[in-house]
Amino acid sequence: MTISQALKERIRYAPYLAKVREPHELVSLFKNGQYLGWSGFTGVGTPKAVPQAIISHVEKNNLQGKLRFNLFVGASAGPEEEAWANHDMIIKRAPHQVGKPIAKAINAGRINFFDKHLSMFPQDLTYGFYTRERTDGKILDYMIIEATAIKEDGSIVPGPSVGGSPEFISVADKVIVEVNTATPSFEGLHDIDMPVNPPYRKPYPYVKVNDKCGVDSIPVDPEKVIAIVESTTRDKVPPNSPSDEMSRGIASHLVEFFRNEVNHGRLPETLLPLQSGIGNIANAVIEGLATANFKHLNVWTEVLQDSFLDLFENGSLDYATATSIRLTENGFKRVFNNWDSFKSKLCLRSQVVSNNPELIRRLGVIAMNTPVEVDIYAHANSTNVNGSRMLNGLGGSADFLRNAKISIMHAPSARPTKIDPTGISSIVPMVPHVDQTEHDLDVIVTEQGLADLRGLSPKERAREIIKQCAHPDYKDLLIEYVQRSEHYCEKKNSLHEPHMLKNAFKFHTNLMEKGTMKIEGWDPID
Repeated sequence: MTISQALKERIRYAPYLAKVREPHELVSLFKNGQYLGWSGFTGVGTPKAVPQAIISHVEKNNLQGKLRFNLFVGASAGPEEEAWANHDMIIKRAPHQVGKPIAKAINAGRINFFDKHLSMFPQDLTYGFYTRERTDGKILDYMIIEATAIKEDGSIVPGPSVGGSPEFISVADKVIVEVNTATPSFEGLHDIDMPVNPPYRKPYPYVKVNDKCGVDSIPVDPEKVIAIVESTTRDKVPPNSPSDEMSRGIASHLVEFFRNEVNHGRLPETLLPLQSGIGNIANAVIEGLATANFKHLNVWTEVLQDSFLDLFENGSLDYATATSIRLTENGFKRVFNNWDSFKSKLCLRSQVVSNNPELIRRLGVIAMNTPVEVDIYAHANSTNVNGSRMLNGLGGSADFLRNAKISIMHAPSARPTKIDPTGISSIVPMVPHVDQTEHDLDVIVTEQGLADLRGLSPKERAREIIKQCAHPDYKDLLIEYVQRSEHYCEKKNSLHEPHMLKNAFKFHTNLMEKGTMKIEGWDPID
């Protein structure tokens, strides 16, 4: 076959040129029930050509529901994953996903999904935890990784994400490399730590966000690499939702909080390394910092979005490290138009390092993430709506919130339903699913205000959260719940964290029955 000049320029290990294949030539390798690893993290750096060729094969031969795989990705993948879900091609999926088709299939029971902390998943996979039922001794049959270059030693230069690729490659029986020639090479942007099994593992040697081990590509045994495929499809990241009055309000409260912490000597003027999740609230917070006159900021996070580029360009941000840069088309243009500048200020690491609990604690990271809801005692639900319906998965939020110096969760105080513009309260008596416990959260923020929970007892936390964060439509109901619960639990000699179990989920049951959490009142308790 003819090899494009662009592909030849990206492959500097000559023996691989003999392994170049068209995607459709590889389809016959994939059998029902196999275990596959994909590169990618939050929708960027995912293989595209081979997964699409398998989709075409399924469509052509009516194999929906008949050719299915156990699929492991570092976090969420891109549109190819959604297409696989639509074609009933996924048996099992872990550890994180985003997108309506795959969530729909999970909630319909067609995909067996299990949630896992992103810092733990790749290495746990290498231990064989998730393939215990296999009898052939293998972990992954194939690892399909998107690369932007291949170095002289055959090692792989990833693209805009690293994720779990180093671990997946280490345990894959065979490796297929998609070299994306539509995306500029990211060579020099990565720092790769390969997995080392316990015991006697040495600590990661990073005490500053810009420390590196110096390995900028993923080592691989060339004998494992069975095919090289050229990919010419770029990552497609939808535009970020613009900040609105609600998200700007949250950002304003956080900026004021940070200034107060600096004034009291609990944070330095440069703050501490920042972590921020994905979404319009997270973007608004970073936008708020861009205009707050904080200087020499650093970022230690898992995903960088477009808003971080503003911090770089106005001189507020010195350095940022992540496992993925999830940028829009315009964001990638900004990076590549100023590549020399950004290259010296960015580092992409594997997710077991970017989300490593000990490093998060060592660096004193400030963690900021968005939940579905938080209860009056500061337990947070990030994944399961009404306790049962899977949304996106836990991701890395708990990696950061459990270990950060300051753990912050931000959310709108209320969310609209079809019949009520303030129908869903983000502050509830009891969350029906717990992802982050009361022990892990320091600060709750909504557009209504900020509740600093550090050092407060449960009863003190309840009143502070309701006072500062609850929507006015729900404040009185929540206060009444607390008062009734305290009255009831005083008689039961159980006043530490008072609840009325009969009423604890009444907000949620009312929402399911009537489309709003605005109950008419609390049921009487004897």
